Amino acid sequence: MTPSLILFFSLCAVLTVLLSIVVILPWMRSRPVTDNQLMVVNVQVFGERIGELEADRAAGNLSEAQYQAQITELKRQLLEAQTVAEAHAPVGAKGRAIVLIWIPILAAIAYLTTADRTPVYALWQAQDSVGQVADDLLTGKIDAPPEWATKDSMALISAMQTNVHHHAYDADRWMRLSELFMMLEAHPQALEALSRANRLSPDNQEIALTYAQTSFFVNEGRMDAQSREILGDILAKSPKHEGAMMMMAMGESRAGNYPEAKAWIARLRSNIASHSGDRSEALASLDKLMDNITAQEAAAAQGVAITVHMAPNLAAQMRPDDILFVSVTDQAGGAPYAVKRMAASELTANGVVVRLSDADAMMPGRTLSSGRDAGTTLVVNARISHSGNAIAESGDLAANPVVLDKQNQISLTISQIIP
Repeated sequence: MTPSLILFFSLCAVLTVLLSIVVILPWMRSRPVTDNQLMVVNVQVFGERIGELEADRAAGNLSEAQYQAQITELKRQLLEAQTVAEAHAPVGAKGRAIVLIWIPILAAIAYLTTADRTPVYALWQAQDSVGQVADDLLTGKIDAPPEWATKDSMALISAMQTNVHHHAYDADRWMRLSELFMMLEAHPQALEALSRANRLSPDNQEIALTYAQTSFFVNEGRMDAQSREILGDILAKSPKHEGAMMMMAMGESRAGNYPEAKAWIARLRSNIASHSGDRSEALASLDKLMDNITAQEAAAAQGVAITVHMAPNLAAQMRPDDILFVSVTDQAGGAPYAVKRMAASELTANGVVVRLSDADAMMPGRTLSSGRDAGTTLVVNARISHSGNAIAESGDLAANPVVLDKQNQISLTISQIIP
């Protein structure tokens, strides 16, 4: 048994015994069997009343029969008062001992049977075995855990999470916890840890950029509103921050905002060119990226711009972590010719514009252009998924498909719930 378990159960036992004593303490006080003070008063009143009755009988106010009847009633009342006083006798030592023993027993049974305490015990064991290792990792004292600590990875993870929550205002600990989650491919948990670190230390550019980068790659190269805001704050404080500029260029390119993406590439190229030394390799990479964005822009011009709206009566059905899928498919079925996946939160009250082109094909040979050239009957779909699954499920929100002909702009309204 670990020290934490021993300490916990020892304190529980002491507390239970103390409460038991509090419960039986009134019984432990010795009291006389009869209330002597009350009985003295009763006897005194009885004597005075007897004297009054005798005086009334001597004066002729009471007959002998009346006198005897009232004397009998007074005696009966005195006996009843004595019986009530004797009924409050204290509980004996045996009764006290039974209560003192059974209260701890019943408390222990209730604690052990109301729920499964195994996870709690496992957490305490983890704290005792690898708690110090977790603290050293989160404070940067060591870069990797010792080999013996990695044998029970779940214990180490639990200890690290507990440690971070015990130091909830330490941004560095949250940052290192996010690195652990990324190693375990627990992306939502990593983003949440980075979000907390960024809120605790909003002026730390390293944390802010890491959060934006992680969000960008977890969301498959898409930059959400929060990441855009973070990068904007970094560039406002450090206009020549190359990492932030590259992130903005990649995010704008992925969103289909090609002129903005090329503007960021040009700005980044100018900044790199101003540095001393040989920068030819970095400049060549940027030129290649610029050519790639130009090619994507040309391909997008041959695609279709889809404006997606949400019906007002379904707005309350959306959840914060919902996913919006917009696709172009064959009316007869099969894999999409083009598809985009994005956070449903980007769908505002004014709608969102999604551009689909050959760059959004799932397979190289099944592109939007090839479908149009083959004369396939193409339809445009929009769906909000609660689970993030690419396959439609019951409860998802969807728009009525619209046939895509030669037009380059289409509007869809998500207005129904899939049964």
